[in-house]
Amino acid sequence: MAAHINPIVRKRRLGAELRRLREASGLKSAEVAKRLMVSQPKISHLENGNRAISPRDVRDLCALYGVSDPQVIDSLMQMAKESGEHGWWHAYGDVPQSVYIGLETDAASLHAYEPMVIPGLLQTPAYAQAVIVETIPRITAEQAAARLKVRLRRQHRIYDLARPLRLWVVLDESALRRVVGSPDIMREQLEHLNALCAEPHITVQVLPYAAGAHPGLSGQFSILTFATSSDAGVVYMDGSAGDLYLEKQSDVQHYSVMHDHLRARALNPDSTRDFITDATKSHIGTAGRA
Repeated sequence: MAAHINPIVRKRRLGAELRRLREASGLKSAEVAKRLMVSQPKISHLENGNRAISPRDVRDLCALYGVSDPQVIDSLMQMAKESGEHGWWHAYGDVPQSVYIGLETDAASLHAYEPMVIPGLLQTPAYAQAVIVETIPRITAEQAAARLKVRLRRQHRIYDLARPLRLWVVLDESALRRVVGSPDIMREQLEHLNALCAEPHITVQVLPYAAGAHPGLSGQFSILTFATSSDAGVVYMDGSAGDLYLEKQSDVQHYSVMHDHLRARALNPDSTRDFITDATKSHIGTAGRA
């Protein structure tokens, strides 16, 4: 598969276009399901990008919607073919959060709030390894190694000078204070974090304990936006019971406002770098006493 093809994003774009064509035809999803003799949830899953669709199904839908332009039909059928391919992450086996990885790979910007740990895109290899091993019970060495490789491969987006990911992270102070792995690993991680803060496309703000209660107390979230206007923003939340994706415009707007409030409560970028430097010194002192 060509490196630029992203099957997750292809499914979302194809689904959005099929929904647009259905609505233009005046048909309800239940009517489409009845005419094609399939379930109504299947049509919904296809339009939401949650399910792969065959080129033949695309052809049948186009006929039902009155689409006659061969170039449009061929383009949609090609998207259907590409949506069934594998993303780069599949080379590492059964990778969790594959949907999120596909979205992150194609996103233009990512706004996130992280209360517990340094975000994966900003982690050093040693810190990432410690997070994986210490937070996943009974993980095997092989599984840990695969997850680490995927996490480090994801970081290519923030080093891609041709299309760098615009990253804006609000980080709770606890993520700086919690010793993950060892004090030496934390020192290296915070030094790395401060270095990344100097990149023009990366902004990090620390939300100190002194900020008190704030909108982020409900937990971690990320907002992904895309360069293509047809791709709606997505809110992602990582939970132990499963990942949650919100794509309604009202939900994306709600979490965007939350992120704005967190940014307003957090230290500005310059003060954040000073704060991270002080936190780094505390881990150096701890390592010395150990």
